[in-house]
Amino acid sequence: MGTLVVVALAAVAIFALAALAQAASGFGSALVAVPLLSFVVGPGDALVAATLAGLVLTGGAWRREHGHTDAPVVRRLTVAGALGMPAGLAVLLLASERVLTTVIAVVLLLTVALLAAGVRLPTGRRAQWGAGATSGALLTSTGMNGPPLVLVLRDESPHRFRATLQATFCLQDAVAVVAFVALGQVGAPVLVAAGAGVLGMPLGWRLGDAVFQRLSPQRFRVLVLAGLVVTGVVALAKALA
Repeated sequence: MGTLVVVALAAVAIFALAALAQAASGFGSALVAVPLLSFVVGPGDALVAATLAGLVLTGGAWRREHGHTDAPVVRRLTVAGALGMPAGLAVLLLASERVLTTVIAVVLLLTVALLAAGVRLPTGRRAQWGAGATSGALLTSTGMNGPPLVLVLRDESPHRFRATLQATFCLQDAVAVVAFVALGQVGAPVLVAAGAGVLGMPLGWRLGDAVFQRLSPQRFRVLVLAGLVVTGVVALAKALA
């Protein structure tokens, strides 16, 4: 019981921070939550808990901002994501905790490098299908499906970018949660972390929304990338220790 209390308290703080990043930039919830939560419950439970909590966070955001959503793109990215999820599930089920932590850290650091370098992907339908499938595989293996979606959508206007991402995240999370439940990956630590995380999200989202309205995108981007670098390095050091 004491361990679950620690998990709950940590999850409240971690998901509040994750929601702040998501509200302010349109993405980043899982990039913040999964590596930090993996220190508390392990990488496998962390990615499942982040997906469960993310479903609530992005569902609420999608409802608030549905008027800015690009529906055809959302459908394309969601279907492609579902097609890519089995590959990620295989990694989740077969990889050791150390390997899974290493994969999470490497994906995080690679994402930071791509974003910092200003890498841009094509924006046509083929690129969207590829990004969607990749994001699905990343979601079920690392909990972090944002990188390919961010790269393929980054030329959209800020409001359309954020709204389309939230809708895609929500639908992909819903599919992944069904798979996690079917495979028996949702245990007590996952439920406690996700439930406590949902409690911390409203405060984080309100703060992040205020940042979105006031802070320049460039300045916030630097802050997010710097924080992700620190998290990724710490996670990688833990995996290799």
